Amino acid sequence: MIAFDKISASYDGVHQAVEDVTFTIDQPAIIGIIGPNGAGKSTFIKAALQLIEGTGTTTVDGEPLQKRQKEVAYVEQKSDIDYTFPITVRECVSLGLYPDKRFFERITNEDWKKVDRALSLVKMEDFKNRQISELSGGQFQRILIARTFVQDATFIFLDEPFVGIDATSEQIIMDLLNDFKTRGKEIFIVHHDLSKVERYFDELVILNKTLIAQGPTEEVFTEKNLKQAFGDTIFVRGGQSND
Repeated sequence: MIAFDKISASYDGVHQAVEDVTFTIDQPAIIGIIGPNGAGKSTFIKAALQLIEGTGTTTVDGEPLQKRQKEVAYVEQKSDIDYTFPITVRECVSLGLYPDKRFFERITNEDWKKVDRALSLVKMEDFKNRQISELSGGQFQRILIARTFVQDATFIFLDEPFVGIDATSEQIIMDLLNDFKTRGKEIFIVHHDLSKVERYFDELVILNKTLIAQGPTEEVFTEKNLKQAFGDTIFVRGGQSND
């Protein structure tokens, strides 16, 4: 179980980006975080995970997040990552092992087998010796998901993982995330494509600086909640949106 209590953060100490967001997820699920541009979706995740300055608390099974950091994996937006860093695909995935390693502890043969298994799951085993700069956007996103697999985190946070990737990569990632869920994971995805919400997510968090609604998708993915978040100009018919 992970609980967020009054998570707030500002851009510059003055302009509020997200305010008093409180909710709990107590079972394995894929949770979509949706809202308009500027709603504070990414800021909420970063503040909740203490990656930026903010207020409020995040607890895991009643314990402060600081005591359970190894159980949390975060994948930032691809646009925030340096593709030119000289590292191979296999080495990039191996970075997910380090939260469990002591300082200067080496990666074992068993560890490398786990890395190769992760690459196989995302269908990238043939690319393991390539530089990450040689990958397409979709291929690189699959590598980032493989890195969360080797970390074996219980709580996974993905910030806009499907932006600018091909349909094949998106389907591979979703299939893997659904498998993660069956293994007891809670997966949070910042997402913008409303047409896929009902297909992808068990639960939703709808934000526009404050929490508009949270709960099972079939209960909260309503025209009323979407209009409250996106404004009255949004057009909603059967989960489609002109946003």
